[in-house]
Amino acid sequence: MLENSFKFLLLNYWRSIDKKILLSFFILFFLGLFFSFSSTSSLAGERLNKDYYFFFTKHLTYTLIAILIMLFISFVKTEIVIKLVFPLFLVSFFLLSMVPISGIEIKGSKRWIDLYFFRLQPIEILKPLFILMTVKILTIEKLKNTQIKYLLSFILLCSVIILLIDQPDLGQSILLTGSWVATVFISGVSLIYILIFFSVFLMFLSSLLFFLPEKFGYIINRLVVFLDPNQGDIFQSSSALDAIKLGGLTGRGMGEGILKESVPEAHTDYVIAVISEEYGSLVSISILVVFLYIAFRIIKNCFKQENHFLRISLSGLASLLIFQTFIHAGVNTLLLPTTGMTLPFLSYGGSSLIGSAILAGLVLNYTKNKAYLYD
Repeated sequence: MLENSFKFLLLNYWRSIDKKILLSFFILFFLGLFFSFSSTSSLAGERLNKDYYFFFTKHLTYTLIAILIMLFISFVKTEIVIKLVFPLFLVSFFLLSMVPISGIEIKGSKRWIDLYFFRLQPIEILKPLFILMTVKILTIEKLKNTQIKYLLSFILLCSVIILLIDQPDLGQSILLTGSWVATVFISGVSLIYILIFFSVFLMFLSSLLFFLPEKFGYIINRLVVFLDPNQGDIFQSSSALDAIKLGGLTGRGMGEGILKESVPEAHTDYVIAVISEEYGSLVSISILVVFLYIAFRIIKNCFKQENHFLRISLSGLASLLIFQTFIHAGVNTLLLPTTGMTLPFLSYGGSSLIGSAILAGLVLNYTKNKAYLYD
């Protein structure tokens, strides 16, 4: 009896899931494993004197956990997932607020919490939940005909940004701000309100730079160096761009790249440049096309959604995914200032993979064909 019920649930799940989006996510996870092996072997064996498969083994473990999280979230009933948005956001926000108190500082940034067996970067978990929480505020029935909902969502954004700027983490702040703007715009807000909120945000950021230059002056320094490279060191970004140029269209060959040996954290913040150098720009462009295809499938599904919450949520999640992908690509090609942004699914790091898995699971859950779920 139980076996038949389980088979029935699996059958309904398989019939309802968007198989093209699911396959695309699996492709990205697999590519992440492959490129992790390519980009971290020399780092582990030659520079850190560890086993050549040290980072790859960890990445494999994180990937398997991430896939299980993605499948679990996509399997749970959509109604249950929607109800869990608020408590899960509170937990992730609490973890983010604990970073200034008990976080670990690495290379001048305090962004991680040590869980003994795992270093967690809370913002990676919070990002997709922030989008859903924003949508939850925007779709509150009691606030349907008022503008207070936009103010509340802006306050929510500011509360997260304040914690991020304190770390400091400029990249994630820009990413969340852009995703928030896209989400509220899709919900139907007037551009006037967006301009007002954006002006307030810029005034707040300017006041931080003016009154606390020692702590937040790095923002101005990065912008100045980006606009005029002679004013500072852009070694990492320029090295990434040089690696892309050296790789050309077809690449220098697996293991032949030098970027991963000369730039710290190349396997996280500059993975697209590592891929371009060794496998060519054609492969990198193909990866970006996979991300764009996922976004296309998500937006296409939005037109079929009757539920207002699901429609805006999917749009916001697609914006988050695409913005992060192209911020990463922009930094690697010197089109944007250095931000330390990972590439979803492909960059090394447990927090990044788990955050990507949560986003993927939510997308798969919200895009399920509901007609098959209650047969």
